[in-house]
This record gives sequence, structure tokens and C-alpha cells, in this order.
Amino acid sequence: MRNYRLLLTFITLFLTTCYLQAQRPGGGRGAGARSNITIKGLVFDPDAGAPLEFATVTLFSKKDSSIVTGGITDTQGKFEIQAPPRNYFIKVEFISYETLVIEEIPFERGNPTVDLGILEVSADTQMLEEVTVQAEKSTMQMALDKKIFNVGKDLANMGGSAVQILDNVPSVTVDVEGEVSLRGGSPRILVDGKPSALVRDANGLRSIPANLIERIEVITNPSARYEAEGMTGIINIVLKKNRSKGINGSFDVNAGFPDLYGAAINMNYRRERMNLFANVGVRYRKSPGVGSNYQELTRNDTLFISDQSRDRERGGLSNNFRLGADFYLTPKDIITTSLQYRISDDNNFTEIEYQDFLFTDDMANRYLVVDRTDDEKEDEQNLEYALSYQKLFEQKGHELNLDIRYQDNIETESSNFKEVFFDGNRQPLDVNNLLQRSNNEEGERTLLVKVDYVYPFGDDGKFEIGYLGSMRQIDNDYVVEEFRDDAWENLPGLTNDFRYDENIHGLYASFGNKIDKFSFQFGLRAEYSDITTELLQTNEVNARDYANLFPSAFLTYDLPKNNAVQLSYSRRIRRPRFWDLNPFFTFSDARNFFSGNPNLDPEFTDAFELGHIKYFDKGSLGSSVYYRHTEGVIQRIFAVDESTGNTVRRPENLATEDSYGVEFNYSYDPFKWWRINGDFNFFRAVTSGEIVDAEGVTQSLNADTYTWFTRLTSRTTWKEIDYQVRLNYRAPRENTQGTTKSITSIDIGISKDILKNNGTITLSITDVLNSRRYRSTLERPNFTAETDFQWRARQATLSFNYRLNQKKRRGGGRSGGDYGGGEEF
Repeated sequence: MRNYRLLLTFITLFLTTCYLQAQRPGGGRGAGARSNITIKGLVFDPDAGAPLEFATVTLFSKKDSSIVTGGITDTQGKFEIQAPPRNYFIKVEFISYETLVIEEIPFERGNPTVDLGILEVSADTQMLEEVTVQAEKSTMQMALDKKIFNVGKDLANMGGSAVQILDNVPSVTVDVEGEVSLRGGSPRILVDGKPSALVRDANGLRSIPANLIERIEVITNPSARYEAEGMTGIINIVLKKNRSKGINGSFDVNAGFPDLYGAAINMNYRRERMNLFANVGVRYRKSPGVGSNYQELTRNDTLFISDQSRDRERGGLSNNFRLGADFYLTPKDIITTSLQYRISDDNNFTEIEYQDFLFTDDMANRYLVVDRTDDEKEDEQNLEYALSYQKLFEQKGHELNLDIRYQDNIETESSNFKEVFFDGNRQPLDVNNLLQRSNNEEGERTLLVKVDYVYPFGDDGKFEIGYLGSMRQIDNDYVVEEFRDDAWENLPGLTNDFRYDENIHGLYASFGNKIDKFSFQFGLRAEYSDITTELLQTNEVNARDYANLFPSAFLTYDLPKNNAVQLSYSRRIRRPRFWDLNPFFTFSDARNFFSGNPNLDPEFTDAFELGHIKYFDKGSLGSSVYYRHTEGVIQRIFAVDESTGNTVRRPENLATEDSYGVEFNYSYDPFKWWRINGDFNFFRAVTSGEIVDAEGVTQSLNADTYTWFTRLTSRTTWKEIDYQVRLNYRAPRENTQGTTKSITSIDIGISKDILKNNGTITLSITDVLNSRRYRSTLERPNFTAETDFQWRARQATLSFNYRLNQKKRRGGGRSGGDYGGGEEF
């Protein structure tokens, strides 16, 4: 019932907004408005093969050349302006593009609409060669259905990885374990619009250098065309790929402290019927981190305290290779093939010190110190081959896309553990050191087949239909041994082989059109999931299959003066991932384990959103109100073994979670030399559920939290030097068993163009105050814990970028153009 009431509230707010806007001068349909005509068209860049967004369209009076009205193109290159039927001429302008002038407007008596069709504008070659200070892509571009975060001009990300980039994207946060959240929930992460083995876990994201990434796209409420996976939407990582003619590219080198060294080459060669592209990157990093975990356990009349500290260093050498080509069999038949290979060789070392205190009423205090070390080698290889075909028909927008991908990944982790025991004075105890070792071998193979067909009709109508099939198999062989009596013995309960088989098939259809200022799109997606897990040594098989429907709906209304509002709905799913289902423990920390749960069910979410966007001459403001209702929400729940004090964190299905939120994204250029952008997100999350612990006791797990996070980025240019400062703040958040504390951090950067503006040198410092620490508290009957962890210390990086046959665009304007990759976005 609550869902229907909230939906009714959204609809009421939507209609009220439309009504109020209609009452504004010029926005109604009174006598003066009836005589107006509508002039519309689409601005297109033929060199890039893409619409030109944010181009300026101005209507002039032929009588005295005065400006009558105007507007800017939307994210699809379309514009629509209204004026009385008189003699006009139109100018289409965009920085670094040739101005297009239309001298005559072809009015027809009795027809209130003039469609100018496709208006082609090309880059001004002379201007590009002669002018050194021009417009660049905004750091953030906004539309009603997505946000685009352009990486190339973000100084704070120089020398970083995909993790650092995502943690600075509006609406996105990354926690201490590398888990990515969008508006506080789990999104689906894609690469170039497709599922990829590169981002299957946090290690994969950390291995993608920032200088190989063109942009990040965030869709908070995807349509039926996209996978239903992802509770809060989709994050698409678009890798660099240029389609400019001839030879062009860029070269990057960087060095930093703590140890960070890297180099990358991005090259492109374009002829009439062929486009070759290559990305090659090598990176060496060592990430020092620290942490602490203070625990108190009360058992009968005894208080057990464990004060744990952790020092670790992770990282090593990684290489990325991506080669590909576009073949234009005809101007309307394009085949693209690419091969991507990543190999990494990491050496990780972790040292944990346990200081144990025991307090009783009738016994003197006892004090014990244990030092545990973990010397780990981690080798990983990822191979991905992709083949796609695009068929363009005569009618613009009528196309067929076929994509096939094969992924083969191998990962090996081996660790040697050692524990040394001391008394309270740190004198060695007369006991043997504890020696243990573990080995984990994992192989993953995935086949993806994707087909999309788009049929346009009328001026703005579109029908889409498609299929996505994903077949994946993972084999995980995990062994933990302890040295006893001069021999290595398996530890019971920690050694087994785990097999995961996943087959997902999805079909979708969607239909959309535009009537005057009102546009709509309705879609339905059907997905069938067949997932089986098996513990091979114990023959425990858990087979599950389920079929589900995922409807979506989008209603958009264009308001006067460059305003638009959109009401949207979609149903989403989050299937338990491989590591959510794998029951084996991690073993680096002998007292605090992470475990999977093979009995997990998927989450289902109904998401509603009302969004508004306003474009100004010097910026834009996007705002949205959203609501999500989730059934079977998955959360990692702590359990404590009171006999040992050890903790286990294991995912469980709770009952429901209701999230209500409001979000603002803004971009403003007060002067040509100063740009400001940022975001603010405030939401409430109400979680309810219960679990039964090992003793058969039912625990209620409820939480009602209000929290928010915000970012503010300021970039200025003075004497041809760019300066950037970013402030990040994440407020505390209550969960079902404790609280996550606030995080505040500052990133800065400075850059200067050199070598006739073909090169750029950048100095950046992330986490200037060394304050990006993840702190939390845990409260349970008879048990409390406080944790503090820093994944990576403050980082200073010096980077150099050289562009071959490319002009860097700088200044205060906004521009579109072809980004390459991820075409369906």
C-alpha cells in the first residue's frame, strides 16, 4: 500500500510541476501562444558520426537582425524553439565548429511545425590549428537519464585506477573492501556497454589504470534494453578509442609516492574503410595500508579484550593490452573485433598484531601478544575477445547490432602464514610457532551473446527488441594446511573444491514516442536464471532456477526555457555473486573471517524516480527524488563465536529495505577561468529482517538511518595553469548491527600545458589530509567492536601526457563529440 501512495505522490508532483510551469509567461496556451510556430531539428557532426549536444541555436529577425529567441540542443542533438510566424534566419554555433546559417525558414500555411531535419556542422579545421585556448568537455555532463563523468580532464585521478575514479563519480561511493555503491546500493558495472571480466571484483577495478579510461556513465534507472542486474542502476566504464581520421593518440607516464610507476600508449589509425586502435599500459604499485580492530567480549564473569593492529603492503606489476579494429565493409555495415589481455603479478605482505587481555573477578589479568604474518603471491590473467557487427539501414536510427564475447580468466593465490607468541613484556613464549599455508586456484570462462534491433518510426518514435545470453562457469580449488608433527595437514572445514555454473537468458522489447513536448517509453524484459553451486568433495549441490519479468516506464515533459522533467520506474534484480555463495573463509586474519552463503536468494527492487534538469548559459542543475523498495535485501551479518571470540561476516537475506532520497548534481562556470561542479545526495534507508544464529536464537535486524554524502570540485585557470581542489564528505550511516562513521577527504591537482600545447604535466595529491579512513562500530549482545582501516595512504603523483595529432580543448565551454565505445549508451 505504501508503494502505491508514494507513486501517487510522484505523479501528483509531476503534474503540479507541469501546471505551474504552464502558468508562467510564455508557457501557456492562451491567445498569444496559439499563434506561435514550432521550429525543430537535429544538429549532427558528420566527422564524428554522432549528434552534437549543447550546440547553440539562435533565431534572428530578418528585419533588423535582432535576436528573437534561441536554445541549445539536448543530449540527442535535438532542439525545439517557438516564435510567431515571421521572417527569420537561424544560426547554429558551437565552439571550434563552423557556424551554420539557414537563411530561409520554410513556413507552410496551416502547419504549426517546421522541421528543419538534420543540420550537419563540421569542425573548423583552421580554428583548431590556430586557436590554443578552446572549449573542453565538462568534467561532468548531465542528462535526465544519465550522468557522464569525463575522466581525461580530472587532475585528481592522474596516475590512479578505476577505483579512485569511481570513488569521485557523482552518486557513487567505494568502501574499504572495494565494493562499489550507487546511491547506497549495488549497481551493475559494465565496460564499453557490455559485461566484462575486467570488473568482476575490486582487484579487477584496481588493475585498470585511469589513463586508459575515457569516461564513466551512470544510469540510475535503466530501461528494459539493459540488463535487469544492478539494484540501483548501471555504471559503464568507457575505454579510450578515437575515430578521428589519420594517425592520432596519446602517451602517458607517471611516477608517485608511495611507489607508483606507470606508462600507457593509446593509438588510433583511421582510413576510409578501417579504424585500428590499441591501448597498452604497464603499471607498478605498492599500496601501504594500516588498520585496527578493538573488540570486547563478555562471557559469564569474564571480560576478554582483543586489541588488533594491522600493517600491510599490497601490489606489484600489471600489464594491460587492448587491440582492435573497425572494418567498414560498406558505409552501413561495420565489423568490430578486439582482444584484451591483462596479466598481473602481485606480492602482498600483511602483519597483524593481536594483544589479548583477560579480566576476571578472582584472577589476575593475563596478557598475550601474537604476531601473525601473511606472505602472499597473487597471479592473475584475464583474456577477453569480442566480435561485433552493426548494420545501419537507410532510415536514420534503424539498425541491428550483434555482439559476441568470450572471457577466460585464471587466478592463483598462495600464502604462507606464521604466528609468533609473546608474553605481556613481549618476551617470546616457550611454544612452537604456528605455521600455516593456503592455496587458491580459480578459473572462469564466460560466453556472452547480445543482439539489439532498433526500428524508428515517425519523427520521434522508436521500437526496440533484443536478446542477451550469458553462460559462465567458475571452478575454485581452495586448500588450507597447518604444519603439525613434521607434516602438512589439511584444516577441516576450510578445504574443498567449489564449482559455480550460471546461465542467464534475457529478452526485451520497448516502445517510445514523442507527442509535442511529452515523450514516453515503455518496456518489458524477461530473464531466466539457472544457477548451480556444488561442493565437489562433499557432493553438496544447490541448484536454483527462476524466471522473472522486469517492466520499465519513462515519462518526460519538456518545459520552457531549457527545463525538462522525467518520471521513471523500473524493476531490478541483484543475483548473489560467486563470492557471496562460496562458503570458504578467507584466512589472512585468523580471527575475523569472511564467508559466503550458498543458500542466498536474489534481491528484487522496485525503483521510482522523478528527475528535473535545467540548463543555464553558464551551467546546469539536475535534481531528482527517488524511492526504492527491496525484497530479500542482502547484507553481510556479523556472528561471534563466544568460546573463541572469533567473528564471521556472512551475507544473509533480510526482509525488506525502503530507501527514500533526494539528489542534486550541478555544474556552474561563474567566469571563463573558473568552473564548479558537485553533487549532494541525502537519503533515508529503513531495513527490517531477522536471522536464526547457530544456537537457534532468532535475532531481529532492523535499522532506520538518515545519511548523506557530497562532493565539490573547483577548477580555476590562472596564467595558463590549471588548479583543481575537490572536497569529499560522507556522513555516518547506521546499519542493522552498528554504525559506519563519517569520512572527509581533500584531493588537489595542478597542471600546465607544454610543448606547444601538445603535452601536459600534472602534479596531483589524493587524500591530502591522509583522512580517507573507513571507521565503523559493531554492537551485539555481549560483544562490541571498533574498526579503523585505511586502504591506501596519501598519494602524490607526477604525470606527463603527450598528444599526437590531437588538440587539447580548454576553457569554459561544453562540448560533445564522439567518445568511442559503449555505443548503446
